[in-house]
Amino acid sequence: MAGVAFLVFVSLLGLSAVRAEDPYLFFTWNVTYGTISPLGVAQQAILINGQFPGPNINSTTNNNIVINVFNNLDEPFLFTWNGIQQRKNSWQDGMPGTNCPIPPGTNYTYHFQVKDQIGSFFYIPSIGMHRAAGAFGGLRINSRLLIPVPFDDPADDYTVLIGDWYTKSHKVLAGILDAGRSIGNPAGILMNGSPGKNAAGKDDAPLFTMEAGKTYRYRICNVGLKVSLNFRIQSHQMKLVEMDGSHTVQNAYESLDVHVGQCLSVLVTANQEPKDYYMVASTRFTKYMLTATGIVRYAGSKVPPSSELPAGPVGWAWSFNQWRSFRWNLTASAARPNPQGSYHYGSINITRTIRLASSVALVNGKRRFALNGVSHVETKTPLKLAEYYGIADKVFKYDSISDEPPAASAAINAAPNVLNATFRDYIEIILENPERSIQSYHLDGYSFFAVGMGHGKWTPASRRTYNLQDAVSRHTIQVYPRSWSAIMLTFDNAGMWSLRSELLERHYLGQQLYISVQSPARSLRDEYNIPDNTLLCGEVTTLPKPPPYV
Repeated sequence: MAGVAFLVFVSLLGLSAVRAEDPYLFFTWNVTYGTISPLGVAQQAILINGQFPGPNINSTTNNNIVINVFNNLDEPFLFTWNGIQQRKNSWQDGMPGTNCPIPPGTNYTYHFQVKDQIGSFFYIPSIGMHRAAGAFGGLRINSRLLIPVPFDDPADDYTVLIGDWYTKSHKVLAGILDAGRSIGNPAGILMNGSPGKNAAGKDDAPLFTMEAGKTYRYRICNVGLKVSLNFRIQSHQMKLVEMDGSHTVQNAYESLDVHVGQCLSVLVTANQEPKDYYMVASTRFTKYMLTATGIVRYAGSKVPPSSELPAGPVGWAWSFNQWRSFRWNLTASAARPNPQGSYHYGSINITRTIRLASSVALVNGKRRFALNGVSHVETKTPLKLAEYYGIADKVFKYDSISDEPPAASAAINAAPNVLNATFRDYIEIILENPERSIQSYHLDGYSFFAVGMGHGKWTPASRRTYNLQDAVSRHTIQVYPRSWSAIMLTFDNAGMWSLRSELLERHYLGQQLYISVQSPARSLRDEYNIPDNTLLCGEVTTLPKPPPYV
């Protein structure tokens, strides 16, 4: 294996997408089917090196990550790296709009740099309903040693992956959606791949151990499909220090809402009676209550946890008020989101406002979800490749939606959904949710400033409620029922980027779009050349490669 890694390293030295002085991390992942029974029902899952969840990636700012993925499934497969900005490098984003899938029985090597980032992230499969079968795992980016962190080094650093789970296979779930029906409610909640108890009701072995008096970091990510979750630790407060790659003002919380696609980091001090304690993840904004637990053990403890679980909050107003308490830590030294030094993002002139409203309706007798009346349809030729090879007009149309939502009664059009954005424009995006359920949206390639939320419909007057001082820079934002959320960002990262619902059912049925950000110059200053190992498919398979950027 060491010889293979050396050959991969030598072959990558010539790529312009990396800086030679930054360290490399090498991984070989075998993606296979396997049988698991997390909720007591045997089901087919997608495993990475036989693991569920998959292995953690432990990296440091600016590391080069090289992952050789062997697809041993009977269907095409892709990974995407939730929250990794892929600066100038959407070639490695791993979405169907940017990459051809890895065919069964073959391998593909991802190579990307965690450029100018810190924090807690995760990876997921990006095709079809694969995410419902596993193949997800944590991805952390530690600060470089020379960069001070706004808290003392923890005694240990733990990853907690929480999410809802279905006992039907991903193929069955896809068939249900293709037939025009809903996948319904999840069967349970998992924490690091388990509900916390076996079929007989006996607790699993402790997930983590703490020594009395010491402080630990917990990275909590909601990797589920549909449901917001509340996380809490019995008898312990949590000091929030980071979310979605940004250091935060360090407020203490008894519980935290974590919406689908989001990650939070908290510090927990072992300052209680030395015994076992439950971590709890429970559903939010649902008529039913599902819960997962995991045990944290004080070193040497033989005392079981109290059977009385701490109660979770009720209602979305509580969650909204908690969101209002989150603030960006402007005094922390760390990698900063673009635009660089954007402590004064609120004073940048907005050049374009895009209002995106969700909708759901029947299209040809089957349910589809849409943004501004367009339900995205995947293309056989990835959008990025079609654009790069100069045949975009054969594959999709730019700006198939307008910057304003259509009338509520407008029919949904199913088509590739691509917005054209001007390079380096400063954009305001309003995400509107007219429905009764909570939504969650993620943007690849960027972090954005989550400046505002409100109930009802957004109007220009809503800007008076924006936080233009210290809104947290992040990559995923929730939109509460019959409410709106506002984000701001500069489109300075050239590429083709996915803006999507993180709720997999909605995403699968079209609630997504791609944003094309093209530099006026074909320049390596703005975007890396297409990698030599890029998989080709669809209309570009036989076309000559365009001249490289210079």
